[in-house]
Amino acid sequence: MERRRSFPDVLAGGMFILIGGAFVVGALGYELGTPLRMGPGAFPVLVGALVAALGLAIVVKGLIAGEVAEFGPVPWRAIAVIVLAVMFFGFTVRGLGFVPTSAVTALLTTLASTRVRPLMAVAVAAGLTLAATLIFVVGLQLRIPLWGPWLGF
Repeated sequence: MERRRSFPDVLAGGMFILIGGAFVVGALGYELGTPLRMGPGAFPVLVGALVAALGLAIVVKGLIAGEVAEFGPVPWRAIAVIVLAVMFFGFTVRGLGFVPTSAVTALLTTLASTRVRPLMAVAVAAGLTLAATLIFVVGLQLRIPLWGPWLGF
């Protein structure tokens, strides 16, 4: 009987274990509390442990009954553009404000695909900016300025 291993499953499960473990370790610095009166660290510890357990299950599945899958070419352009967009948002949201930062971030992420035309990219960026502003600033009432001090508003 031949055992098939799935490297993508093992790799994904390992990432889940690392991320879940990092959440658990980070949350242990907060008070856990009791089951009836949970502290601020209880929920992150629980979620991190669940994510790590899920990762362990994925690793075991990948080692025991994996499906043989081949990787295609790595989309380096998409990876680079999405990482750049997330970093741009994090570094500029307080200075530019939520609306312009969201618009540029959405525009950058649409450029990750080679199949998106410029007019479609602008339409998607406008729609996502409007939706994000309505959800986060209006609906959830996050205290993020719509227009930042770098723009002179």
